[in-house]
This record gives sequence, C-alpha cells and structure tokens, in this order.
Amino acid sequence: MKTLSAHQRTSGILAHITSLPSPFGIGDIGLSSHSFLQFLYDCGQSYWQFLPVGPTNPIFDNSPYMSTSAFSGSPLLISPELLYQHSLVSLKSRDDHPVFSPYTTEFSKVIPFKRALLQEAYRNFSAGKESGYQLFLEQTPWLDDYAIFMTLKEKFSHISWNQWPGDLAAHDPDALAKVTAHEQETIDYYRFEQFEFFRQWTSLHDRARELDIHLFGDLPIYVGFDSVDVWANQEIFSLDQTTRLPTRVAGVPPDYFSKTGQRWGNPLYLWRNQSVQANLLTWWTQRFASAFTMFDVARIDHFRGFESYWSIPADEETAVNGQWIKGPGKPFFTKLISRLGKLDIIAEDLGDITPAVIRLKNSLGFPGMKILQFAFDNNSANSFLPYNFETSNCVVYTGTHDNDTTVGWYLSDKLNTADRTRIKQFANRDNNDTRGIHHDLIHLALSSTAGLAIIPLQDLLGFGSDCRMNTPGTKEGNWRWRCAPEFLTGEVSTWLRLKTELFGRGRKTSLEGRTKS
Repeated sequence: MKTLSAHQRTSGILAHITSLPSPFGIGDIGLSSHSFLQFLYDCGQSYWQFLPVGPTNPIFDNSPYMSTSAFSGSPLLISPELLYQHSLVSLKSRDDHPVFSPYTTEFSKVIPFKRALLQEAYRNFSAGKESGYQLFLEQTPWLDDYAIFMTLKEKFSHISWNQWPGDLAAHDPDALAKVTAHEQETIDYYRFEQFEFFRQWTSLHDRARELDIHLFGDLPIYVGFDSVDVWANQEIFSLDQTTRLPTRVAGVPPDYFSKTGQRWGNPLYLWRNQSVQANLLTWWTQRFASAFTMFDVARIDHFRGFESYWSIPADEETAVNGQWIKGPGKPFFTKLISRLGKLDIIAEDLGDITPAVIRLKNSLGFPGMKILQFAFDNNSANSFLPYNFETSNCVVYTGTHDNDTTVGWYLSDKLNTADRTRIKQFANRDNNDTRGIHHDLIHLALSSTAGLAIIPLQDLLGFGSDCRMNTPGTKEGNWRWRCAPEFLTGEVSTWLRLKTELFGRGRKTSLEGRTKS
C-alpha cells in the first residue's frame, strides 16, 4: 500500500461520470471523460474520483450504490460518439439525438435513447471481426452469469430473481444451459454491451495513464439483493432457504441525524458461517481483482462494516432493532492481500466510528477521510479540523457526494452567524461575506497536512444546493446533477492549478509533449 504522506502531496476532483458535459443527456466514458481528463490535467490535478460505475435501476432512482452487478459496467456510460467511430451506429452528428437538459440527467429520456442506440450497434456488430472480442469472453468469468441474469430479467418482466421459476431462481446449471440454448441472441446482446463498455474503458484508462492521472473508484461494501451477485452466489448471503429472501439486512443504527437509523435492505454476508468462508474469500478476491483492473485507487464505502456491521431482522421496517455483529476484520484483508498483493485502498471511516474501527484501518495502513464540513462545531478537539489531523495518511474533502455543496451548506439554517464568522476566520477571512466560501474551504483543504485533497466539482465551481448529488435518506431526485460545458473554463483551471502548486500538490513528473488536443 502506497501510503499518503507529506512527501507526496497530491490532489484531485470528485465528479461522477454521469455529471460530465455531454450532448447525449448523460456523461459517458468517451469524449466526455477524455475532455474531463484534459481539464484535470490543465488544473494540475493527479486524481479523478467518481462513484460506482455499475448498471443502475430506475426502481432505485438509478442510484450507483444499488447496482445489478458488482463487476459489470453501466451501458448508460457507453459513448455514442465512440460507437459511431467504430461504425456501429448511424449517428450523423452530435445533434442527432433528442433534446436533453445540459444541467440534469433525465433518466426517463436517456435510458430509451441509449438502449435503442446500443441495439443498433449490436445489429451492426460482427463478433468474428472485432479484435479482442473472443479474448474478452474467455477472460471475463462473471460475464455469462451477468448476461443470463439480464436476459431472464427481461423474460420475466423485471421481477425480482427470487420470483423466477424454482430451478432458475436456484441458479441450477441444467436450467441455465436451456436458457442459453433458447435465448442466445439476447444473451449475446448483453455480452456485447459489456465488451463495448470495457473497450471504451480501457481507452479511457490508457489516456489517464498518459496524463499521469489516477482513476479513483468506489467500492460499496454491500450489493443489492436483486443483483446477479446474490443470485449467482446465494450461499454466501443471509437468505431464507425457501423464499430466498434476506433474513437479515444492512443499515446503520439510530443517531443524531435519524431517530430510526437507516435500513438499507442489502442482504448481509455470512461472515460467521465457516462452511462458506472459502467461497466468500474467493468472491471478494475476484471483486477486488476486477476493481483494480479498472481503477488505480478504490474507496471502500462503509469500511466500518468489516470490523462490525449493523444487522437488522429483515421483517423490521426501521433500523432500530438491529445489533452490532463482528465482521471479518484484519484476517480477511491479510488473506486478500496475500492473494492480490498490496492494494491502494481508501477507507470511508465516517459515521459511528469506534476505536476498534480506527485500529483496523491503521493496522492496514489505509488512509481515512476528513470532511471539512464536519469540522466547525465549536469543538477545538474536532478531528476534522485541519490542525487536528493526526497523520498525513488521510484524504481531506470539502464535502462528499452525500453532503450539500459547500455554498449550500454555508447558507443553510444548519449554521448561524457565529458559525459562519468562525469558518471564515479559519481561512483568514475575518468577515461574514458569503462570496467565495467554496474558495475558502478549498484553500483549507489544499493547505492541510493530508496527503491527498479531493474537491467536489460543484465546490470548485461554487454551485449551490440545487447542484447537490445526493441527500441520504431520500429515495427520489438524486444522482441527476450535470455540469454544462461552459463552466469548465480556463479561468477555473488556472485558479486551481496555481492553488495546487502553492500548497505543494503539483504534479511531480513532467508530461510536456504528451498531451493531445
């Protein structure tokens, strides 16, 4: 694990791929992402952090944290322009599409547009002529289960897998062989989707390496119940043997923010069942191995669940009656690292964090997270205050995708006049002028001792609450914010580059002559 230190000070921007400028209603991994990589380079940044990139579901508001697969890529992120460059679609221009908002992802319009485009691309796809296709099929062990799962979701009108006919719900090999024989066309379509996603992703990752920019992905600890991961690996989850429904589900207990806690509903892993330990370790090994072919760094969302996790009876409507259960702890990571080698992991250590969680994180050398919006509660011992960072081996944020934007937070009723004055004083701004508060917190983040500083794109641009990405506890209206292209200006990139260099976070290697127009 390459720890973050004062001798390797770096910084980056947090922006989900869907939020990038694009004429096609949603950011993608083609020209949208390649242009953003150039913007990051112009800003002097070394990291691009984004949210999970798996397939999403309208039932869950297209949340990237409730994916149908922990291994596959979202077809919504496939670039129409790159499909056109490969002669797979008849897209005649960047204007050959419905009218989309440049400021929000309208999933109800984007999903049918992308689906129709990908179906056209599949009709024009020649598997026998496409370089690398057969190799992709051979080297992607999760692909067949995923393609069959998505085919069956279509066949059974997208009902949950546990409601399929018994042999299919049981993932019976003979039943799956019959599906493969009778539904070959649909299965091949879903294989094609993933081939195209990873072909485009490989190009993106190669370009990031050319610019010396690290891709910083997100690895949720839990997977959704109605996912190929649970369907194909039922023995490692807490499921009822008859109904195949979860018996206990994930969440967090009641706290200051919620009297009833949060009931997420994800099935829990059977960490304490010795008979499935080998299968659990194998699945997680494959998951980490897959993630690190895509990313250079991964944030483990809800890392504290590896030390202890909140277990809620599935028939409970809230998280109140859950209990803490010991997780797999350090032995799990020791075995994982022995198989895969050292991994660049950031531990999301926010929320109800105990000394045991901190000991686990520190023993593994994983950097934790420091959120500046949590720092100013008039407590001089607050661990999120920059002068209280106990080590440089941490990542400082102005806020995360779950926070309000810095401008929105500063103007909200969560702060009073005295709070705002004190925050300004920390940035050596002894006034209550609301203008520039995003610059003030960026200044504090970049000037801190943290090895890595990450700035949400909304904070770099000084946007308000209407540009917030997610509000935890709400089920609708999240994950939609998009950045219009006119906001990513040379003035913005110059300002951030100079600030980055001022605080010793500039790129250490020269890339003169390596950028492309």
